[in-house]
Amino acid sequence: MISKLRSFSNTKIAGVIVGIIIIPFVFWGMGSVFSGGNTNNVAKINNEAISSKDFVNFINESRLTNDIIKANLDNNIIEQILSELISEKLIEMEIKELNVSLSEKALANKIRSNAILLDDNNKFSRVKYEKFLLENNLTASSFENSLKKQELKKNLFKYISGGIKSPYFLKNKIFINENKKIDIEFLDLDLVHDKTVTDSEIDDFIKNNQDILKVDFIDFSYAKITPQSLIEIDEFNDEFFKKIDEIENSILNGSSIKEINEVYNLNPNEIKNFILNDNSDETLQEIYSKRNEDKIQLIDKNDYYLIFEISNLKKKIPNFNDPYFLESLKKNIVLKKKFEFNKNIFEKIDEKKFNDDEFIKISKDKKNIKFVTIESLNDNQVFDSESVNLIYTLPNKSFTLVTGEKDKVYLSRINSIYYSDIDKNADNIKEYSTKSNNDIINDIYTSYDLSLNSKYKVKIFNQTIDRVKNYFR
Repeated sequence: MISKLRSFSNTKIAGVIVGIIIIPFVFWGMGSVFSGGNTNNVAKINNEAISSKDFVNFINESRLTNDIIKANLDNNIIEQILSELISEKLIEMEIKELNVSLSEKALANKIRSNAILLDDNNKFSRVKYEKFLLENNLTASSFENSLKKQELKKNLFKYISGGIKSPYFLKNKIFINENKKIDIEFLDLDLVHDKTVTDSEIDDFIKNNQDILKVDFIDFSYAKITPQSLIEIDEFNDEFFKKIDEIENSILNGSSIKEINEVYNLNPNEIKNFILNDNSDETLQEIYSKRNEDKIQLIDKNDYYLIFEISNLKKKIPNFNDPYFLESLKKNIVLKKKFEFNKNIFEKIDEKKFNDDEFIKISKDKKNIKFVTIESLNDNQVFDSESVNLIYTLPNKSFTLVTGEKDKVYLSRINSIYYSDIDKNADNIKEYSTKSNNDIINDIYTSYDLSLNSKYKVKIFNQTIDRVKNYFR
């Protein structure tokens, strides 16, 4: 069902249906994007034109700001908005042709039953209604027209998909797919990965990864500024903050930390050729993380102010005798060997060249192979949910690579699959009725969308679209 829903989301009517499912009772105004429209058309559906004025109004009614649109021009946001407008127009044309209607009484009842507009006694409150309109900058007619459009769309799709009642075998099929029990034998590949690293592997890795291994070395000076170090008392008073302002102004005027130190006696620490390691304290970590930002910075740390200046930054390979660098090298080599090992297994499985003998051979010891029964599609006690979803698509005796907690990778084999039918009187029969109905409805909507594609010819006027884009650039 998920794959169908994903493909359906790309159809003309998908966006409209989403809008129906979540009926908006609050509307956003973004002000005028354009000062007006012109008579040029952005699109035509059969013989009905969509003017640039219609398009401008549609953009104005959306929640999108000019900045959001400008930032996403290269992501085809204008085309997406136009697609939504075309979907709206198509549905309006279908509503008109099929004579789908909504009486004034039905609309009034819809408004009167809205929970937002009810008082403490669950009765419609005219006062709440008027307040709601004022708070959202709406007139009664604009709100009621928008609500009427939404209700007409709902009625259209009820007309298309109404009366669906799925047969038992479809409910049962979904139940079986979600609740079959699967016996799995699996191997934690971390137990068989080669974690040894030789000197020759280290030499080869360094030789083949010169650019990747280069890291930033920085020379810098820093000081922690406290009331005690700046004004010789422990109180954060006006005098302290006045001097902080003076230091900040000095930085803005281009003064170095050395020049600032001559005035305020900060006694900065100087560090040469610094690179980050696991033992670096938080202050040094923060300075290193900001090495590509402003050369000199003053940062409020609540309990003190941190001032630092990076005087030099260079990329080079660390000293091979550095224990942290050597440990990092070994970790990278082991990770590379793990990746290649797992990749080799995956390729054999994909090419159907992996078998039981290979499984036993890789395990090294049968005791490394564990067994588990997956009780349902929601059972992720051993494997993560994505892996369980994958397993549930595979046939019996299949091999696959799956993942679990702490990013563990497992080689698994499906030993047995057990099926059972759903009881027609089971408490959850309604749940599977809904799921199977949704499957049928999705198929109907897909067919309906194909019907719309053949029924309505849509023409886009790219020159007008380009002019709209140029406004936002």
